[in-house]
Amino acid sequence: MSKAFTKEGDGASEGAEREPESGPALPAGTKNYITPEGFKRLQDELKHLAKTERPKVVETVSWAAGNGDRSENGDYIYGKKRLREIDGRIRFLTKRLEIAEVVDPAAQKNRGQVFFGATVTYADAKGEHCITIVGIDETDADKGRVSWISPIARALLKARAGDNVELRNPRGAESIEVVSVEYPGK
Repeated sequence: MSKAFTKEGDGASEGAEREPESGPALPAGTKNYITPEGFKRLQDELKHLAKTERPKVVETVSWAAGNGDRSENGDYIYGKKRLREIDGRIRFLTKRLEIAEVVDPAAQKNRGQVFFGATVTYADAKGEHCITIVGIDETDADKGRVSWISPIARALLKARAGDNVELRNPRGAESIEVVSVEYPGK
């Protein structure tokens, strides 16, 4: 049959096979380390989507469906689209929370060395920078929060204040010096 005579769906059936990416992918075989604060944020987002936002959208779609012709009903069309987005995010959050391994940086015993949760001040050719090493779902470049799998975090892992480490980047390798290593107070 010619494609001209087949109905192209609204994307609902296609989304089932090909779930849109809702967050950064974890490299195969790695754990999903996360801080207690990050874990709580993901739980809160999941709860908000499932208990508040999704029911509101379902109510709107239900109301819009009762208005008749759905093909030109914007509330219905966009409501269904938003519902798919919410459901995808709920699936993503559920999967991430199931595999999360919560690591409390305040409980770190070896506070002189860089590990997950450390706030590291380092110096390079451009000056001093301060970053905190967090889980992949907690990254925020504007706040200096980098993933533990990022090149800078991998270069700094296990270093101590005063150490020089090599950071490999697309421009080549550069030497950076660890100025200080701190963890949240206990």
